Amino acid sequence: MVKILMSWDIKPGSESEYFEFIVREFAPGIMKLGVQPTEAWYTVFGEGPQILTGCVAEDLSTMQSVLSSHDWQKLQKKLFEYVTNFNFKIVRATSRFQLL
Repeated sequence: MVKILMSWDIKPGSESEYFEFIVREFAPGIMKLGVQPTEAWYTVFGEGPQILTGCVAEDLSTMQSVLSSHDWQKLQKKLFEYVTNFNFKIVRATSRFQLL
């Protein structure tokens, strides 16, 4: 299995709309594409990204297919309406806590 690790910051003043989008569109949308959310972290205090999240797929080819799909591009474009400083990387999934 492989995992996509993503991080970003929520644009100031967009918090309500952001969380609504994540719950109603982003999470269901990525699951429909074939990746399963595994964790999401919200940083309240301190340095670093405000949001850290991870999702797994069966293998690298599945993850690459998802990330090159039109549906992923639409989800990502809408996500960018609410966030800045988006970063991601793909790693081999482990049973341990993983960070960017």
